[in-house]
Amino acid sequence: MLRMITIGNLLDEAARLYRDKEALVYQERSLRYSFAQFQEVCNRAARGFMSLGIQKGENIAIWATNVPEWVISQFATAKMGGVLVTVNTSYRVHELEYLLRQSESTTLLLIDGYRDANYLEMIREICPELATCEPGALVSKRLPNLRNVVYLGEERQPGMFLWKDLLERAELVSEEEQRLRQESLSFDDVINMQYTSGTTGFPKGVMLSHVNIVNNAIKVAECQGLGVDDRVCIPVPFFHCFGCVMGTLACVATGATMVPVIAFDPGLVLSIVEAERCTALYGVPTMFIAELNHPTFEQRDLSSLRTGIMAGSLCPIEVMKKVVDKMGIRDITIAYGQTESSPVITQTRPEDSIERKVSTVGRLHEGVEAKIINPATGEIVPPGVQGELCTRGYLVMKGYYNMPDQTAKAIDEEGWLHTGDLATVDEEGYYRITGRLKDMIIRGGENIYPREVEEFLYTHPKILDVQIVGVPDAKYGEQVLACIRVKPGETLTEEEVLAYCEGKIARFKTPRYIQFVDEYPMTASGKIQKFKLREQALATFGLTDPAQTELA
Repeated sequence: MLRMITIGNLLDEAARLYRDKEALVYQERSLRYSFAQFQEVCNRAARGFMSLGIQKGENIAIWATNVPEWVISQFATAKMGGVLVTVNTSYRVHELEYLLRQSESTTLLLIDGYRDANYLEMIREICPELATCEPGALVSKRLPNLRNVVYLGEERQPGMFLWKDLLERAELVSEEEQRLRQESLSFDDVINMQYTSGTTGFPKGVMLSHVNIVNNAIKVAECQGLGVDDRVCIPVPFFHCFGCVMGTLACVATGATMVPVIAFDPGLVLSIVEAERCTALYGVPTMFIAELNHPTFEQRDLSSLRTGIMAGSLCPIEVMKKVVDKMGIRDITIAYGQTESSPVITQTRPEDSIERKVSTVGRLHEGVEAKIINPATGEIVPPGVQGELCTRGYLVMKGYYNMPDQTAKAIDEEGWLHTGDLATVDEEGYYRITGRLKDMIIRGGENIYPREVEEFLYTHPKILDVQIVGVPDAKYGEQVLACIRVKPGETLTEEEVLAYCEGKIARFKTPRYIQFVDEYPMTASGKIQKFKLREQALATFGLTDPAQTELA
């Protein structure tokens, strides 16, 4: 049964039901809010946003790590009808300017920076007018829609509000005005906009409604058995659905406690799980790998862990087994989906066998339709036959912001979202993701699916992680490249890898090129950028990209 409720009303309901229970814990900041306190600060921030003249449907961008102001803003904007536009923490000047222009955001919230990126310098480069304007009165040549910049820090910045200013300005708007604004919102309104990673082409703003993400959060929580006694450690970034739908929103929907980590650090995650007695842990495979291999791992008491989610990219079988056996997360679930589907389409359940958990992405969520089609003909394929996965139902996005042509390519006339992912489904409804349509390698007419080769190489005792990529070849069209991370303390040669493949996988699937790497290029949400691995290989092995040759 779907819930036709806005996010603001969902929070109010949680505050009534779980008033004095911990809603939000930031161990790093010694910050703890009960549900009643969290509701109060979100209401106050909502009035602060309204005091800036922000109307229902206006886009409010946030560029920050998982700081407390992020999650407060998520629920505050939902209460006053602003559309929260989430900005990737790894963006630089060009990408930020593109997003702010394309989204037509009128307000930007930002921290000072992350890693080696100075966010304040970047926004000043794009908007030099900040140096002389009054806060709230920005007139930018390059960003004509942007009026307000709010700095999520202590030190006053020219042309910007501080977060504390926003909270103080709440006094300018009555509680009645805020209540009426919240009541004017529809559960079908767009309330969240997330930009796709942009690994190919320009990033697109995925428009998600209250109904989209509230119901997906509820289904995600149900699959884990989350409830009022759970404490969920959230080290995945809020700017992605994994953090702000499967994480924060799922907790509020069930009365579980949010325990965010401001920026991922494996040792810090282990420390917070131990100290806060977290019962659930989220992460992409690379995060779990880093935690399992952290020097302090063996000393940690992780006995409180019961469940969680591994998602974001294809989950290696060997890593999954260690998460269950070594971390003790016996009810870990695998979730699969994409931003355009709010995000989860399928998920395993706690009662699923270990075999199911390591070899499938589970079954459809309740209320979700799916079909697997032949990409060439559009016809549905039989169980066990690979094709493109399509989905339909409440979870499908409203569309891409100001991109009707791209929306029409993604969602057909019958409402089916075409995921671009290759999959199979068995007779019992369990799905396996076998690759991306665009990642498929065609070598001399033979189709090679990277996932199959990756899963085989993961069984090598010295291999920590592996990514399979197609690279150009004059004779065969494409060849297989294996980018391998070796386990700490081990050494591995190309000859050993090839010997391991001999007689175990078909010769045409055996890597033609092998590259040993320390790390992979990633998006900030933990997705490995295979196109960059391909570019690196072209340089390393002196290969020529036919597409680039033709362009030249």
